[in-house]
Amino acid sequence: MALFNFAKKSEEVTPVSPEMESFLKGYSIEVMPRTAEKVEDFRALLPKGTRVYIAHIEGTPIEDMVATAKRIANEGYDVMPHFPARIIKDAATLENWIAQYHGEAGVEQALLLAGGVTNPHGDFDSSMQLLETGLFDKAGFKRLHVAGHPEGNKDIDPDGSMKNVDAALRWKQKFSETTDAEMALATQFAFDAGPIIQWANDLKAAGITLPIHIGIAGPAKLQTLIKFAIACGVGPSLKVLQKRAMDVSKLLLPYEPTQVLSELAAHKAANPDFNITHVHFFPLGGIKTNAVWTHNNGGSSAIPANAS
Repeated sequence: MALFNFAKKSEEVTPVSPEMESFLKGYSIEVMPRTAEKVEDFRALLPKGTRVYIAHIEGTPIEDMVATAKRIANEGYDVMPHFPARIIKDAATLENWIAQYHGEAGVEQALLLAGGVTNPHGDFDSSMQLLETGLFDKAGFKRLHVAGHPEGNKDIDPDGSMKNVDAALRWKQKFSETTDAEMALATQFAFDAGPIIQWANDLKAAGITLPIHIGIAGPAKLQTLIKFAIACGVGPSLKVLQKRAMDVSKLLLPYEPTQVLSELAAHKAANPDFNITHVHFFPLGGIKTNAVWTHNNGGSSAIPANAS
């Protein structure tokens, strides 16, 4: 039974922007084992073939991660688990994780990142070190994503610059030319289209040609978003939320990513070679809430598998 009364193809639907529909095509979304458990059937929420990232939070047993991956893959979705370098003890542990994901859930894609842990649990400190092991190529992984930071990352560049972040991107660009896997940047979320567009253009001008999957916060209470934005180190575009919080008429209304995505979609339509190729949702207000928004704004690009 469907969780929502999504419109069937033959039914009358509210017109959506062609630019937005195109921009949302092939979007991805992020879950955790505990949030995935609350979803009865992902096919009632997500389009066929949606890439589902599985966030690995410190303390989550690998068995729970693999079980979640297997369940979602069995429902027909491409699963991309996180591999946070700083919670992986050593190369043997990494190889074991890869083998479990691949053997039990058929996983062939991964998001590699340092992870939000201050002190590494073992030998690894960065996603680059994970790539250097060669274990993903050895296992035949077909797609590897790495982190992008449109507004920098103070854990990497405490001085507020982009020096170390940019150096890491140059390294990852070179690595992408040596691996058989397709690579892309999956970014932290941001709320202001202008700085996102500038960052993407600057990367291209600097020779960083990895496709960008732009992180976008899904619909959520404003207070929830501000809390996550501060915790995740979101920079200048946090002002968009703070300005909204000062407007009493909007304070109690849920935030929706309509404006930022409309601006990005319009820019993509006007500049087809723009290097942002996909949208990646962080469903901070809930997966179901995010699914309803994408359906209402994405037209045919967001029809759930069970409604198609």
